Amino acid sequence: MRKITLHNRIEFWIILFLIIRLIGITNPPLEKGHNWRQTTGLMVARNYLEIDNNILYPRIDDNNGESGIIGMEFPVLNYLIYMVSVLFGYSHWYGRLINLIISSLGIYFFYKLTEKYFHKKLAFFATLILLSSIWFAFSRKTMPDTFCISLFFIALYFGLNYLEKGDIKNLIIYTIVGALGILSKIPAGIYLFIFTIPLLSRKVLLKRKIFFITLTIAILSIVYWWYFIWNINLSSNFGTWYNLGKNLSVGFHETIQNLGLTFKRFYFSAFQGYLFFILLVVGIFFSIKNKNRLMLGVFSLIFLAFIIYIFKSGFYFYHHNYYIIPFVPIMALVAAYPLTLIKNKKLFIAILLVGIIESIANQQHDFFIKDKEKYKLELEQIADTFSDKDDLIAINGNHNPQQIYLTHRKGWNLKNEELKNDLIIEKIKSKGCKYLVVNKNSFAFKLDKEIVFSNDDYCVYKL
Repeated sequence: MRKITLHNRIEFWIILFLIIRLIGITNPPLEKGHNWRQTTGLMVARNYLEIDNNILYPRIDDNNGESGIIGMEFPVLNYLIYMVSVLFGYSHWYGRLINLIISSLGIYFFYKLTEKYFHKKLAFFATLILLSSIWFAFSRKTMPDTFCISLFFIALYFGLNYLEKGDIKNLIIYTIVGALGILSKIPAGIYLFIFTIPLLSRKVLLKRKIFFITLTIAILSIVYWWYFIWNINLSSNFGTWYNLGKNLSVGFHETIQNLGLTFKRFYFSAFQGYLFFILLVVGIFFSIKNKNRLMLGVFSLIFLAFIIYIFKSGFYFYHHNYYIIPFVPIMALVAAYPLTLIKNKKLFIAILLVGIIESIANQQHDFFIKDKEKYKLELEQIADTFSDKDDLIAINGNHNPQQIYLTHRKGWNLKNEELKNDLIIEKIKSKGCKYLVVNKNSFAFKLDKEIVFSNDDYCVYKL
């Protein structure tokens, strides 16, 4: 009987990677990568706690003197932060920890799915590659990208179990968790395409197919209502812009015109390195050569769905590296395949180890806050010296909501050049803006206004 050691169990590696990613887990959203995206989500969570906990009305702080109600992804992650805050008081790092836990659980179900439908060795290698991919950093950010895919991996596991074995509990878990996953972010829905394989199989009972399809339609109906009816309603009633994606033809032309940046999302961003992408190319070759129909079928189905997502995203896909996240698990699956064909144990371990080191080395900076950014943490304390919490302010965040979030105030997020425009200043003043907070590090121009606070980093003008 083969002896099973701790390092041969995938649970050990998932927990180890979880522990590693606890480094800096309490960091404020000051890291260079996507602090703007995280602070937007954190605003919504904090406003559920402080203003209105109705999940249907998410609010942001850069509200331009209005309600701040915005159309966005269904705020599952944000509401979980709110619920934890009710118990323990608000803190920004709850979102990091919640995402890390759910994403780690999702990777475990990715392993279980791969082990069940392929084999244990492939599942083991694929999971290690996924753990060290772009998921390594983004699974600890207050963002729904790995969160939504992880929820759907859980749903995928139970959905496939239902189609194979029945049991109403499998169907219930699939329906609830699957709906939360796709609601959290639509790209999770690309994994619905995997169900076409069992749904076309004669081995699956017709009764199960009917129940499954009916509830899947119900899930998609809820998703459609949230994104394409309710969000549009919020946008039209409260005036806050909502991104519905690009027209497919527009997105297609934007993608074609920027193929270099688009390909970079695949050959570098996905694995945060080059070695695993090379393995992916080799994996596709050997899948074709060895006629691995299941591997090719799963890869092709998800890739075709992902292509639609790319064209729907257009500029956003090649502009933001995290848009590749939904496809990375499938890339990891195929990249792991060549490793299972290597007979020399030392060789495949060396290749795997070098790839993991390369990927993590290109992401380690995301775990630490640069000292030059820490001055922003004084913003709320500074704001408390001259204003009340309900006073409206403006700050030169240059489209990044990070600083207005850190002031714990609401109001306007202005560009530097707008500070010199008297018409804009008079307009926000007429709407109730009381103070203008200027970051000196990004704007050296002095305004002809009464100064109520000044230090090396900020100058506050009274309007």
